[in-house]
Amino acid sequence: MEKKAAEILLNVKAVFLRPEEPFVWASGIKSPIYCDNRLVLSYPEERSAIRDGMVALIKKEYPDAEVIMGTATAGIPMAALAADSMNLPMGYVRSDAKKHGKQNQIEGKVLPGQKVVIVEDLISTGGSVKTVVDALRGAGADVIGVAAIFTYGLPDSEKNFAEMGVDFRTLSNYDVLIGVAAEKGYIKEEVLGKLRRWKADPKDEAWINEK
Repeated sequence: MEKKAAEILLNVKAVFLRPEEPFVWASGIKSPIYCDNRLVLSYPEERSAIRDGMVALIKKEYPDAEVIMGTATAGIPMAALAADSMNLPMGYVRSDAKKHGKQNQIEGKVLPGQKVVIVEDLISTGGSVKTVVDALRGAGADVIGVAAIFTYGLPDSEKNFAEMGVDFRTLSNYDVLIGVAAEKGYIKEEVLGKLRRWKADPKDEAWINEK
């Protein structure tokens, strides 16, 4: 599934590699990769394949899941698709509590002690997931894992998830994707070294001018 998911993301341009003209993230980091997995939603066949992969991943890694919770906003559609396929309750968690009404941060019903799997579209550093984990734990839920479509596999993400004490699994990852991209002609094989050096330390821009 890792290679199949990578091919889908590349084919629909949900993931785009541009090492010769780096993207700039909101954090200021210059990156050779841009990811917007929401584009998958516009392609029914590919959307179904990613949904089925997500369902299989959750069933394999987190078979005790009782509730699926999406991250707002990008994780909501895939959480809904997976939960519907698995016939499980679904909700989502806002980045902040609403300023009006009941001032909810958690939308949907989750009971103390329920085993929850969080669905995310992308894992970069894990910072956005921490907000969701904290909210759900604050409500008494048992967060048993995080399932995402893709991860950059950055060192910070491994560190942050370890500190949270939460397991995470993904359909595909950066290492697999750049290999598939070279194999399918999306990029030239000679740039693989630059792409790997970026992942090792995204804050070090030396990779940009390396050959």
